[in-house]
Amino acid sequence: MPRPQRSGLGDFLRSRRERLTPEEVGLPFRSRRRTPGLRRAEVAELAGIGVDWYIRLEQGRDVTPSATTIDALARALRLDDTEHAHLRALARQHSNAPFAREYVPEAITHVVENLNHPAYITGRRWDLLAWNTAAVELFTDFGRATDEDRNILVYLLLDPHARALFGDGWADQAHHVVAQFRAAHDVWADDPAFVLLAARLRRGCPEFDTWWAQHDIRNSGTGRKIFHHPTKGVLTYHYATFQTNENPALRLTIYTPASGMPPDSSFSGPEDGREGSWRRGP
Repeated sequence: MPRPQRSGLGDFLRSRRERLTPEEVGLPFRSRRRTPGLRRAEVAELAGIGVDWYIRLEQGRDVTPSATTIDALARALRLDDTEHAHLRALARQHSNAPFAREYVPEAITHVVENLNHPAYITGRRWDLLAWNTAAVELFTDFGRATDEDRNILVYLLLDPHARALFGDGWADQAHHVVAQFRAAHDVWADDPAFVLLAARLRRGCPEFDTWWAQHDIRNSGTGRKIFHHPTKGVLTYHYATFQTNENPALRLTIYTPASGMPPDSSFSGPEDGREGSWRRGP
């Protein structure tokens, strides 16, 4: 039986193969196709590898492709940088210890709590590990939730208040976060903590299965979000995500008001003394 991570590798390759047409990769049209996308033999030809070898990869067999093969497949399947990095991660042999919720050092928690704007820290499974008062006022009181409910995915996909807060943009935001979670899940695919969370999201969110089947992969980074706050009205924030130098599994997300927002639209908080060291997340 294929290991879960190898199944994830095969599923990811198959999903990208099925998105391409021969015309997109410079192959001639040969015949009507019963299934969408490229044939396995065509991907193997484009990557310069044997068809049997490629089939074993898609089947999740316990084989270890070289870095050269992975790079060739990334070119053949027209992967972007994020997808290419994910393919590399899936191809590596992993022997993860059982997942454990991350710990946030006190100094870093102090920094987050004293930031003026909404901010929080998440771990590899998108568990919410630290947050400030401004985040509570923008989103919800995470301190009242149980440990299992204190998770960005659980909040965004299963809490009706989150749907209302994001309004018409909820589906795009939720899909994006699912794609970010998928990148971590594929590497931890056999860990009960990730398996159970994915199963819970599938049960509680009707859209989850469709997004999951697309196997989209996204990174944390920067962007803009529009909120429909029950008392503050429509708010627009820019956000940026960073990783700690001490533990890259910890991600800090900070929201800053977009220019043009009224002065009272940003939530107030104590002045911060910036401690700790951070680097931009991927």
